[in-house]
Parts: sequence; structure tokens; C-alpha cells
Amino acid sequence: MSKLEEIDEGFYSRQLYVLGREAMQRMGEANILIAGMRGLGVEVAHNVILSGVKSVTVQDEGPVLWENLSSQFFLRKADLGQNRAECSLPRLSSLNPRVQVSAYTGPLQEDMLMQYQVVVLTDSTLEEQKRLGNHCHSHGIRFIVVDTRGLCGQLFCDFGEEFTVLDKDGETPMTVMIDYITKGAPGMVTCMEDENHGFPEECKVSFSEVRGMTELNTMGPQEIKIISGHSFAIGDTSGFSEYGRGGIATEVKQPCTLKFKPLEEALLDPELLVWTDYGKIARHQTLHLAFQGLHMFVQKEQRLPRPTSQADAAGLLELVRGLNASAQLQNLDEDVVLLLARTARGDLAPLNAFMGGLAAQEVLKACSGKFTPLQQWLYFDALECLPTDVDNKEEQLSESTFSSNGSRYDGQIAVFGSKFQERLGKLKYFLVGAGAIGCELLKNFALMGLGAGEGGHITVTDMDSIERSNLNRQFLFRSQDIGKMKSSVAAEAVGEMNPRMNITAHQNRLDPDSEGVYDKRFFRDLDGVVAALDNVEARVYLDSLCVLHQKPMLEGGTLGSKGHTLVVVPHLTESYGPHKSSSEGAIPLCTLKNFPHRIEHTLQWARDQFEGLFKQVPENVNLFLRDAGFIERTLGRGEAEALEVLEGVFGALRDRGAQGHRPSHWEDCVRWARYQWESLFSNEIQQLLHCFPADQLTSSGLPFWSGTKRCPQPLTFDPHKEAHMQYIVAAANLYAHIYGIAGTRDCAAIRETLNDTPMPSFVPSSKPSAMPIMEEDQDTEISDDGEFWVAVSACISLHASKACEPFKMECFPVLLGKARLEQLKEELCSPSLKGPAMQMHPVEFEKDDDSNFHMDYIVAASNLRAENYNIPPADRLQSKRIAGRIIPAIATTTAAVAGLMCLELYKLVQGHKEIGSYRSAYFNLAMDHFVLSIPSSPLSFTVAGREYTLWDDFPVEGRCDGQQEMTLEGLLIHMKEKYNLQVSSLYYGSAVLYSATSKHEDRLKQSVSDVVRLVTRSDIPQHKHILEIFASFVEDEDCETVPPIRYLLQ
Repeated sequence: MSKLEEIDEGFYSRQLYVLGREAMQRMGEANILIAGMRGLGVEVAHNVILSGVKSVTVQDEGPVLWENLSSQFFLRKADLGQNRAECSLPRLSSLNPRVQVSAYTGPLQEDMLMQYQVVVLTDSTLEEQKRLGNHCHSHGIRFIVVDTRGLCGQLFCDFGEEFTVLDKDGETPMTVMIDYITKGAPGMVTCMEDENHGFPEECKVSFSEVRGMTELNTMGPQEIKIISGHSFAIGDTSGFSEYGRGGIATEVKQPCTLKFKPLEEALLDPELLVWTDYGKIARHQTLHLAFQGLHMFVQKEQRLPRPTSQADAAGLLELVRGLNASAQLQNLDEDVVLLLARTARGDLAPLNAFMGGLAAQEVLKACSGKFTPLQQWLYFDALECLPTDVDNKEEQLSESTFSSNGSRYDGQIAVFGSKFQERLGKLKYFLVGAGAIGCELLKNFALMGLGAGEGGHITVTDMDSIERSNLNRQFLFRSQDIGKMKSSVAAEAVGEMNPRMNITAHQNRLDPDSEGVYDKRFFRDLDGVVAALDNVEARVYLDSLCVLHQKPMLEGGTLGSKGHTLVVVPHLTESYGPHKSSSEGAIPLCTLKNFPHRIEHTLQWARDQFEGLFKQVPENVNLFLRDAGFIERTLGRGEAEALEVLEGVFGALRDRGAQGHRPSHWEDCVRWARYQWESLFSNEIQQLLHCFPADQLTSSGLPFWSGTKRCPQPLTFDPHKEAHMQYIVAAANLYAHIYGIAGTRDCAAIRETLNDTPMPSFVPSSKPSAMPIMEEDQDTEISDDGEFWVAVSACISLHASKACEPFKMECFPVLLGKARLEQLKEELCSPSLKGPAMQMHPVEFEKDDDSNFHMDYIVAASNLRAENYNIPPADRLQSKRIAGRIIPAIATTTAAVAGLMCLELYKLVQGHKEIGSYRSAYFNLAMDHFVLSIPSSPLSFTVAGREYTLWDDFPVEGRCDGQQEMTLEGLLIHMKEKYNLQVSSLYYGSAVLYSATSKHEDRLKQSVSDVVRLVTRSDIPQHKHILEIFASFVEDEDCETVPPIRYLLQ
């Protein structure tokens, strides 16, 4: 990958949204050496190879040992005794054929390092780190050390005397629209009332489109001083022209230069520690010395401390105390030193995944200049995973409990013991999602042996198939798997990693429709649930099932370089919780229709056009053809909406000669596309300017076109302009598709058809007398008044689209009246419009297929509309992200999230009862920002003087010992006798089952299930085992939150 255009967007698309083209181009020129191919080394390597550097060399002198299989996922039993680097090479190479991967089995020497831009050491001695670190520092080679020992990890970076960071955080530069700028020293800039600038401190901005004080438009980036969220100060503007109106301020990213110390020098500087957990500052300061002491112990004893040896632990502690004589730590945490000695022989897949993800991200920073690198030490521990209560201390201290026994889990047994490993193998877990995080989790499960023992089992479900864009971060998949189901391929892949895995793959979407599969019996047998989902709604639904069935849940997600994890423990922590709907980020209707001012607005408009023209209209036509009640139901949706739907159906069914636009052949599709172009990008704009001229003033005498309302300009079609033809080609082919007509990309042939397509001059309609001119203080009203702008836009669009026909519009309400609806109703009853031949083919938007014209249409339509409104255009990649609502993703973050989730899994298996043992996490690898916190306890509420939480319920068995089902009256008596609560009303969803104030006596003698059927007017699905019923109680009528009655049907 030596040229920008050679970046494979199909493969790297999600990562490109994180790093950008320029950063990836620099990465494509980098050669990386990764030393050590145990579990940690392969974690770093697989993330770096997926990222798309030029080459990776993996180095290791050692043979494959049994203990390596506990964390090295690219080694197999057949590899025992062979070189680790050479055995890892074939599988590493298959991750990304664009990256050259080679193996080196000799010792590391200074001269060989000169061919690399970045050197990473794992599993190395301190002397080797110092020697090679000094060489790299003096020769400008970026140097990284990463190490894990048991439940503790260490990371170090040295990027030389001067390292330039081109983009500190990777965030999109902030832009804000300006309301006013004062003349003064300094000048004060005020943003539009509804805009918070979001500029960081020590920021520079550039100005554009400022009227009046135009000097700002030609100046370079200006330093600002934040005054408030809506204002900031700039330099001296006293000599500038008076501010007129408008203007945009845009953040300008500034490069910065960082200086690093070599490792030998940095060892003595405790100020260089970056905290991963602010509750563990003293612990991580101690670990800085403890890792050095561990190197000294190994050098002396030629081995790591034994897990059960008190003498070894005491020896390490003595070495650390000696180091502290110079370091002078005030709070040396000696317990941490002893625990490090106890676990140092361990090699854990989850910790390697987390630390490997972090180290790989530092590699990418080193060779791209993107994001802020670590300065310079980072320590992490998950010692809370160890048992908190020991029932059998002799067992825990027995050397045989932790000793190697020729098992693939030896590296894990060294930390937790053989009994824990047996327990882990017997567990049953449910994984929802086999995408990026799901693949990493399954890999960790296989290495850990989760569900791989007698009676254990993993169930994974994912309803998606593998696409090419998945291969960059969903590392269990290869190009030959494209089109296959994710869950099946992932299950097969981890089965190869660990043949003892007991795993079943499903292809079900997790929603109410799958409750027959994932029912009470299914959840009853589970030990826990893991969510690897990419949307909030699915997480909320899964969370509700975990609360219902009282099961723990692990949840994690990513957004570019940011990641989060959450652990949910019944009766101990809060749950994920219900989805809180928010309108934040929603684009007002009037902005989309008439007043766009950002590229996001034009892209959403283009997406709406796509959905309306190529999906909704064909779907409505097909509904009309098969459903006799379609017209009447549509008329019940309101006048404006009914008119839009029925006009669309009528036009799609009628031939061009009969007031419609149904094509007969390909040339008709080209002509339709040309008319659409003229209507959308010329006629509609001319009509809007006719209604609201460029010099229009409000009744207050202020310009109508000001602030966020950008005055548009119509476009003139030019068949020789690429953007114009892109729209025609895409629109014509999509239009042909929905009618079953073959299309073409032959631009020469299309231009011939365009030359034969007459385009009458546009004559604007009279300005509607009912069209109000909005005052400058009515912006909020404009944004909220959706019906008004639907009407305005409908009449503008209708007139623009009818430009080829004699047409007059004196007042738009006439066009939207009942007369036209009645006319359409009558015309649509014509038998000639019915029949199988009229069936259409709706289009489902698919952003990742470059051959289907979908993104071609979106990009062209959006950029043409942006040109109308003088908005900077977006390239295809940016347009795909915004219009396709793509979540930026990168393998490093995914690996780190999965690692943290599995560390919490250890705690669930241990059965920790203290909430302080668990951690929820948020991190941003771009800035090395970490927040690990104790989860929140569940909120409590009181009912009739007794406290409850979301985990509490009132369980009721509908049938006891095979007897008849409980009646509604029996349920009321049961609640009084067992819980001393008198029910005043019962609800099933929104339906009222019972109310003491209503005449429901006849329901009391009916069974509960019969009453549910009665009030819901529907049967209870056979798979439904539990009815969730909510009650109001006489003892506490005002209580807003009560535990549900969970009524067991069978």
C-alpha cells in the first residue's frame, strides 16, 4: 500500500473512519518488528496486521509449550516443540494478504533493528529492554515494551527525542455558525443561539462566509479564548470592517511535538505513569517497582516465583523494598507484590487481549502520527479476579493445585487453580452477537475453556452473514467465508482453536419473535449471558430477559477508539436499563426540506429521497395491488400524507402519456432521471426563491436568509460535468430496477438520450397568499412546525415536478385539498391499474455494495444539493459513513473491550458477592484515557414500607401440583396472604385486567390466562411461560414503581 488510491476501502472502510486516509497511508509505509510470540505477542501482531501496515516481522527463539495454548490462539497441539514464530506465521499471514508477514527465529541484535520503524518487545528481560531501548532511542526507532504477568500488565512507549502528533484526538473538527462579532481588542464572537461551539481550550479556528468583517475570511487560523459555551474571544478586530451577518468558525487541528525518555532513564521517573484506575494509584506505583523486582528475581533464580512458595514471595518483596529505598514511595503496597509473586507464572488470554490491544494502538500511533501516544508508563491489574474467601486454605496452598499438568489451560491454572478450571468448563453461557466483539469473545472463551468441559456449553446467535468489510476486525473470518453465516463460521473457527469446545451456532435475531427458542427453559439452564450487540434496542431487550430470568450479563461496545464495558450482577448491580429515547441529533423537518446548512443535512435529504423514490413508492404500489383496503386506510392517515402516498402510487402505475411516469423502456428511465434532476436542483430552488427572494426581509426589517438559513442558488444541468452525470446514471438505473427494466452505465448512450429530452423553461407559480414570512424570533416555531413545512415543501415540489406541463398554483391549500384526494380515489379504482404486470421491485438500501448504484445516488444527490446551498461537499467515504449510519471501528479497541469483559467473567465464576470487586470501564485509546469504576448499586424503591429493587418480583405459580389454573380472585387472595398486599388494580402491558373501582366481578372467577386473553383479544403464545403483570396496592396507591408479578403459566 504505497499510494493513497491503493487503500482498499472495501476492506478497511470501518477503520478508515477512525484513522483517516493520510494516517493509513503513513502506516502503509511502516515496517514493524514484534518480538515474542506467546499469547501477548500474537495479540499485538494480529491487531497490527489487520490495521494495514506495510510489513510485520514476528520474532521468537522458543518452542511451543503446553502452557502457551492457554493464550496463544494461533498455536495448536500439533505445534508442540516447534518454533513459536514459525508456527504462528501461516495463520497471521492469512489475516490480511495486503501485509507482508515474516518470521525470524534468531536472537535480537541492534543492527537488525535498523530496518524497522517500530520495535515491540514482549516477554523480554529488563537488560534486553534497556539495551535495545537505548539503541532505538538514539536511532529514531519507535520503541514499545509490553508485558503481562498473571493478572498484572505493563506498557511502555519511547517515540524518541522529537515525535510529531498530527491529530491529538482524532475527533472531527468542530464548526459553529456565527451570530455576531464585535469590533475590539479582543473581538468577541457569539455563536447562534442554539449552537454550543464545543471548542477545546488552546484552540485555533478559521473563519469563512463572514459578511461585512470579511478580513477574517482571508486570515490564517486564529487563537481563541473560551468565554462561554456560546462565545469566544479572538485577536484585535478594532481595525476591521463592521460585522454584517453570517459566518462559520471551524476548528483547525494543530500538530504538537512530544519528547520521550529512553527506558533506562524513564525507569527512574515515576511522574511518567498514566493511570488506568484512579482508585489504584498506590498499587500501580508499586507495580512499577514490582515488575523491576520480578526481572531481578528471574535473573537471580532463573525462573519465576512459584505460586504457593512463601519464600519466593518474600524474596520478591525484599527486592522491591530495596528498589523503594531509592524510589521513596510513601505507600508501598506490599500485598500487591505478594500477589504478583503468587500469580506471575500465569498467562491469561483476557489480560493479553486488553494489553495487546493497547500496545497495538501505540504501534499505529507510532507509524501514523494519529492520536496522542502514551507518555510513557502504564500499569493495569485485575487482582480482584482472585477469590475473596477461601473455603479450603490447604487446597489453595497446595502446589499440585497450581502446577503444570500438560494441559492447554496450564497458564490459567497457574493463577486460579485446577478446581476453578473444572468449574469454568462446566458453565453454560449464551453469547448474542458474533461480529467484531463476538469474535474476540469466542476466541477468549476457547482459550479459557469456558463451557469446554463435561456438561458445559456455549450458545451463540447472530442473524447476519459475513461481508467483506467485516474482515478488517472480525478476525475469525476470511475472504472465503463471505456470504456465510457469522455464528456458524465463528463457532467452527474457535472449535479449531480448542477442539473441546461445546458450542452451538444459531442464526436467530434476539427479539420477541424468538422467545419460543430463548424461553424460560433455555434461560433456566444458563449460568450467564454475554452481549456483543451493535444497537441499544437489542441490548435493552436482552437486559430485560436477564432481569426476568435473574441471570448475570456482560456487555461491551466500541465507537472508534472508544470502548466501554458493563457487568450486570443480579441483586448486586444496576442493570443496563431501559432505552431513554432522545431527539438529540434529530434534524428538524424544515432544515431538511428548505434550510440545510451542513453536509449531514443534505445526506439525510438524499437518503430520504432514495427511500421515498425507490423503496416506499414501490412498496405502496405492491400493497395497493394486493390489499383492497389500502386506499381507505391511507385516507385515514391525514390529508397531507394520504395525498403524498396516493399521488406516488398513481404516478407509478400510469404511463407517461396518461398523467403518470411509468416507463416503458430504458430511455424513459433516463428521461425521468433528467426531469428529477431539473425538479430537485433547479425548479424547486427557483420556486423557493420566488416565494422567499434573496433580499427578502422579515417584518422586523432583518434579512430572511441569515443565520442557519443559507440562500440557495439553482443549478444548470451540464452533461459534461461528472457530478451531474453521476446523478443521472444512478437515478436512471435505480428507477429501471424498480420496474424490472435493464439499465446501463454507458454514459455516451445516456447522453444521446439526454440530447433528445426537451426541458421546458421553468415558470414559477404565484407566491401563495397564505405563505407567512417568519420573523427572526420565530426560528423555534419554524423548526417545530412540521405540518406547515410539509405543506410548503409539497406545493413547491409538486409545482417544480410539473414544470413540463401547463400548471398554475394560486394557493397551495387548494392543491392539498379533498378534491384531489377524491379524484385520486376514483382514478385508482380503474381496472387497468391492477394486475401482476404492475408489480414493482422495492430497493433495500445497501451501503457496502459498490455495484448497486445506492451510494452513487446518495453521494451525487447530496453533493448537488450541497452545491445549491454552498455547502462543502463530502467524498464517497464520508458520505457512506453518514448516510449509512456506520459506526467507526478498529480491531485494537475491540480486543481491549473483549479482554475487559472476560476479566469480569472470571469474577462471576468466582461468585464474588462484593460490588467493589467488579469494574465497569470506559476508555479512549486515542488519548490513553481510562475510567474504571465500581458499578452502581440498583436503585431501591419502597412499597408499603418495604424496600425493593429492579431485581425483585412477586413470583406466582399459576398451577400448583397439577391443579387447575389459579383464578383472578385466587391471585388477589395469594397476594394478600403471601405478601400482605391488597391489590386495587392489575395491568398486563397497557390492558387493565382488574380494577376494584370497575365492574370486573365477572372476571374474578376466570383463570388469569383467560382474563389476559379477554382484555388483549389475542391468544397467549404457546412458548410464553411467564406473564408479567403489574399491580397497584391499597397500602401504597401513590407508588410509581412496584415489582412485577411474574405469573408462571406452566
